[in-house]
Amino acid sequence: MKVGITGADGLIGWHFCCHLLTLPDISIVTANRTTFSSPESLDRFVAQCDVIFHLAGANRGADADVEATNIQLAEVLVASLKRCDRQPHVLFSSSIHQDRDNAYGRSKRIASQLLQNWADKVGANYTCLILPHVFGEHGRPNYNSVVSTFCYQFANGHQPIIDRDGDLELLHTSDVVDAGLEAMWSASGGELRPAGRRITVCEMLTELSLLDDHYRRGIIPEFTDQFSLNLFNVYRSYLYPQFYPQSLVKHQDDRGGLFEAVKTDHGGQAFLSTTVPGITRGDHFHFHKVERFLVVSGQAEIRLRKLFSDSVETFTVSGDQPVFIDMPTLHTHNITNTGTTELLTFFWSHEIFDPENPDTWSEPVMRKNESS
Repeated sequence: MKVGITGADGLIGWHFCCHLLTLPDISIVTANRTTFSSPESLDRFVAQCDVIFHLAGANRGADADVEATNIQLAEVLVASLKRCDRQPHVLFSSSIHQDRDNAYGRSKRIASQLLQNWADKVGANYTCLILPHVFGEHGRPNYNSVVSTFCYQFANGHQPIIDRDGDLELLHTSDVVDAGLEAMWSASGGELRPAGRRITVCEMLTELSLLDDHYRRGIIPEFTDQFSLNLFNVYRSYLYPQFYPQSLVKHQDDRGGLFEAVKTDHGGQAFLSTTVPGITRGDHFHFHKVERFLVVSGQAEIRLRKLFSDSVETFTVSGDQPVFIDMPTLHTHNITNTGTTELLTFFWSHEIFDPENPDTWSEPVMRKNESS
């Protein structure tokens, strides 16, 4: 199956691509602004797709521009579907604002109706995902979500300020993806309204402030539910890479040395591993797991790459000066013994490993053309 993603560079589109990467027998086809710039390039995209997630759009800017952009994107997509005589299952990311009489809401409502009219006429399947306030790792501050803005400010040492409180319904991108993929696999059409966490802006800021305070004091906070874990991972995504590696205080006396590897409010799982010289461990990523790498003895390089990026971050670490690096979600990572002696590494994750749901997905850090 070939699944097309419009707006693949956006917050929701990138998260869809990350999840689709883990599914067997799925090919991802993406469309960006360049694709929409000419009928020929858009037709090449459409002609390949069995399913299209239409996620491209504008939600910030002048009212007239936002309204025109969202409607035009739907119009040109429908025109391409007609030219190519294709009837893929189309899933569109709308918003709870579609019920409001403002530029953004009208644009989403009209775009959805254009796609629905096309589907009705040709007998295609159409799903409208009506989404609340979406937040996720690597959202753009001051654009995607107030959560992104606050996390960015905390990560850069600033205290967020609330101009006025308000009600939010926060839905993590992984929940958006789950709803979309469930509709895709079941071939169900119509409207879907996945529910988020209802919370005020002040309550969300209080929770983020506690996460920031704990983490900067070296404590992994307790995750009372999936929402608090998601919020913590989004917060951490703005700390990477400048926050790492984090040095640990090594207490030394005539008996030897001691340092605190992990402090946490809830537990998890820890283990030690040995690695012979020249060997690499890892080459996988996680969607939710909080995982810490800490070299106890030996020399190593820890490498990370954000999914669908070519940029690799490398940290040189040593047991002589203990530091930890917490792996950001949606980044593939590995560790290589670069020394001449056995490497001893301490690993910790916030949850006990479950082989039925490991949240560990293979993906090389170094792509073939980079490995040399």
